[in-house]
Amino acid sequence: MTLYIGTSGWQYRDWRGVLYPPGCPARRWLEEYARRFGTVEVNNAFYRLPGRETFETWRARTPPGFVVAVKASRFLTHVKRLREPEEPVERLLTRAAGLGDRLGPVLLQLPPTLRADPALLDACLACFPPGVRVAVEPRHDSWWTPEVRAVLRARGAALCWADVRARPATPLWRTADWGYVRFHAGVARPWPRYGRRCLATWAGRVAAAWPDDRDVYAYFNNDPGAAAVRDAAAFARLARAAGRTVTRTPGTLPVTDVQGRRV
Repeated sequence: MTLYIGTSGWQYRDWRGVLYPPGCPARRWLEEYARRFGTVEVNNAFYRLPGRETFETWRARTPPGFVVAVKASRFLTHVKRLREPEEPVERLLTRAAGLGDRLGPVLLQLPPTLRADPALLDACLACFPPGVRVAVEPRHDSWWTPEVRAVLRARGAALCWADVRARPATPLWRTADWGYVRFHAGVARPWPRYGRRCLATWAGRVAAAWPDDRDVYAYFNNDPGAAAVRDAAAFARLARAAGRTVTRTPGTLPVTDVQGRRV
């Protein structure tokens, strides 16, 4: 198993001095990020889907083997609410194809008000061609049914295991031969950090669910104060200690106070 560990995005000013050297200009942040991490989740594609040229530029700016997961546009998930998915899915994949071999999974994060509709989900997943990995993150409790689980399994889509406040926000179903995990916010100090015990528990869950020859993608979305950077690095250390193959993550990071200032 390869455990791909990264963060949800890289364009955060308060990461300067932690992940990015103080003198590193913002236009070089992606290169610096890709030097320290082996994968990233493009979270801002949800708000505005970039053009193909932007994806091509990201491919050119990252090294071979770097993996980019793409969060699907909210037009598909929140405006259309999975209805009439053919055109939005085609547009997403046509543009994201600019990543070439850097393209990793596509994440469908569903609105918290969208109730379960297995047939609608199945029709949407059917629009993705074989070979494209799709993770689905429902956020309404009505989705936790055998019918939904069966749709995900039949389409080879991974249920995204989401953590909110150091607790699973989803059932821990394994619906594909690969996995996807998102960490939204922990309860350790300073907020929104994750504690070591919580991260160790998640490392154990992942190791128990997937054998060593399967891929799992894990992204930290708790970006304020560079919490995502520190927690991703800590999670990677715990996973490596448990004998897992993990993509590169930062080693020693600067110590900062609660305001993000070096101490």
